[in-house]
Amino acid sequence: MRCAAGYMLENPEHPSLLAVSAARYSVEWMSGSDNVQGAEDQQERLTTIGWIVGFVDGEGCFSCPIYANGKMTLRWQIRPEFAVAQGASSRDVLEEMVRFFGCGKVYRNSRHDNHREDMFRYCVQRFGDLRGVIVPFFMENPLRTSKRDNFNKFAQIIELMSLRRHLSVPGIVEIAEIAQTMNHRKPSEVLRILRDHTPALFQIAPEEDEMVRSLRRRKEAGGNDQSSVMRYAEV
Repeated sequence: MRCAAGYMLENPEHPSLLAVSAARYSVEWMSGSDNVQGAEDQQERLTTIGWIVGFVDGEGCFSCPIYANGKMTLRWQIRPEFAVAQGASSRDVLEEMVRFFGCGKVYRNSRHDNHREDMFRYCVQRFGDLRGVIVPFFMENPLRTSKRDNFNKFAQIIELMSLRRHLSVPGIVEIAEIAQTMNHRKPSEVLRILRDHTPALFQIAPEEDEMVRSLRRRKEAGGNDQSSVMRYAEV
C-alpha cells in the first residue's frame, strides 16, 4: 500500500526530517535485492518511519468527536481525526508530515493557552485518507506508548464507519461507546441523549429501538468505567 514520501535524516541523534522527496513510496519492504543504494534507501526510510512513530507517540492524538448537526439525517456527525500539535517555531516539522503522508493540512490555532507562541496542528480528517493512509501506516508501524490503545480504538471506529455503521442509531451508539474511552475524556453526552431521548429525536423503528436498549444493557452488564468523547457539543 502506498502511503508516504521518502525522507533522509541528516542527524539521527537530533532527528529532523530533511531532503524531502516528492515521490511516494511503498511501505512494503524490498526483498532479495543486492543493490547497495537500494539497501541504503531502505535503511533511511526505516529510520524516518521510526522517527515518525516516536514523534506521534509523544505529540500525536487520535480522536473521534461527535457533533450535533441538524443537517445530518440522524442529527449527529462523527468526525474522526488524527492530529499532531506543535508551536509556531516547529511548524516546518508539521509541513513535512504533510509531505510524508501525502495527505492532511496544517492549521493555525491562535489560542496560546500556556504557550508563548501560536500553536499549529497537522490534521487528517478526510475519511479516505484515514482509512487508506493513516490507519494502515500505524498498523504496519505500531506505536509503543499507551497511545497505541487509543489508536486501536480509533482503527476500530474507522472500520465501523467503513461498514456504514455510523448511518444508524445503534451504530452511533456503538461508536460513541468506543470514543468515550479514548483520551481520558468525560462520559459521552451523545450516549446520554441517545439513551434518554432516542425515540423522540429520531422516530426510529421499534426493532431498532430494541437494538439500542440491547446495546445499553450489554454495556451496563460489562460494568466498564468509561471516560469520554468530546462535544462541540463535544462528546
